[in-house]
Amino acid sequence: MRKSKVVLGIAVIMLGLISGCGSSAAPAASEEIKIGGDLELSGGVATYGQSVLNSVNLAFEDQNKKGGVLGKQLKFITADNKSEAGESTSAITKLITQDKVVAVLGAVTSSNTKAAVPVSADNKIPLITPTATNAEVTINKDGSLNSWVFRSCFLDPFQGKVAANFVMNTLKVNKAAVFIDQKDDYSKGLAAEFSKVLTGAGGTITDTENYVGGDKDFKSTLTRIKASNPEVVFVPGYYNEVGLIVKQARELGITVPFVGGDGWDSEKLPELAGPANLNNTYYVNHMWAEDPATKPFADAYKAKYNAEPDALAALGYDAAEMLIAAIKTSGSTEPEKLRSALENTKDFQGVTGVITVDPKTHNPVKSAVIIKLVDGKKTLLTHVNP
Repeated sequence: MRKSKVVLGIAVIMLGLISGCGSSAAPAASEEIKIGGDLELSGGVATYGQSVLNSVNLAFEDQNKKGGVLGKQLKFITADNKSEAGESTSAITKLITQDKVVAVLGAVTSSNTKAAVPVSADNKIPLITPTATNAEVTINKDGSLNSWVFRSCFLDPFQGKVAANFVMNTLKVNKAAVFIDQKDDYSKGLAAEFSKVLTGAGGTITDTENYVGGDKDFKSTLTRIKASNPEVVFVPGYYNEVGLIVKQARELGITVPFVGGDGWDSEKLPELAGPANLNNTYYVNHMWAEDPATKPFADAYKAKYNAEPDALAALGYDAAEMLIAAIKTSGSTEPEKLRSALENTKDFQGVTGVITVDPKTHNPVKSAVIIKLVDGKKTLLTHVNP
C-alpha cells in the first residue's frame, strides 16, 4: 500500500511538472513592440543623438497615449554608439540579438550608419536612419540596393548641388575653397558634389584642404585657404569643428561667406563660433521650424524639452512616424512586411515635408531649405525643391 502511494505521489508530481513545462512553452503574447535606437548619445556628435532620442520618445509617447499600435505599446530601447563606427556595429548587434527589436532607428551620421547596415541586412531587420545622407547608405558602390535600409532625410548629392547653385545664383560668386573632414563619408560626399556642380558650371575651386574630426587648431590650413583668394568657403562638416573653423577664420581676417550642410545645425554652433562670427554664413537644411507642417511638432518639442528642435530632431520624429505608419499599414511587426510597407511609403506628410520613398533606392524625394545665420540666430532664406 505504501509503495502504491509513493508511486501515485510521484505520478502526481510528474504530471505537475509536465503541465508546468507546457505552460512555459507557450507564453502570453507580448504587450509591447520593441524598437531599437542605435544613437550617438556620447562622443563627438552627442547633441545629434540626443535630438533624435528626444523626438522619437515624443512620437512614441504620443502614439502610446492613443492606445499604441496594433493594441500594443511602443517601447524604445537605445544603445549608445559613442559616435564611433565600431561601437555602432556593436550597438545594433545588441539591439537585434539580445533585445529582440523588430526595427532599428539610427544611426545619426553616415559613417556610423554604414557600419550598422551589414548587421541589419544579415538579420533581416529594417533600419531607418533619420539623418545619414551619404548615398552609399542605401545603395552600394556596385549599384545594388541595401534592401533593409531606409531614411527620412535627403542625400549628400542633393545637398551639394543645392549649396553650389546657391553660391552661384544667390551669392553671385564662383570661386570657392573647400575644407573637408578627410575621414568622414558625409563631408567627402558633399564636397565632391559641390565641386562637381560648381566646376561644371564654369566655377573654380581655388583650394581644397583637409582636416580630421576632433581637430582644434585650423589656423595654418585657413592661412593657405586665405592665400588662394576664394570668394566663398564651403565647409561640409559637423558643428563641433565648423564652429572653431569659422571663429579662427574670422580671427585671420577671412570675411568671405562660409557655406555648409545640415551638419551645421546645432545649438552649440553659436557657442563655438561666437554669434557675430556667424554673420555672412549659410547652410542647407531639412526644415524650418516655423513652416506650417513643422510648427506643431516644434511647439510640442519646446514644451517638453525646453529647447528649440534642430533638423536632427525633426528627422528623427519623421523616421519614428514612418515606422509607426508602416506597422499600421502592414498590420504586423513581421520584418518582411514592415520592409515592404516602408518601401511603398507614398505622400507621407512628415514634419520636414511630404515624403515619398523611391522603391529603387529607398531614398525620400523631398525639398530643402537654405538657412542664413544672423548674430547666431537662424533665419529662413529660401526653400529649394528637388
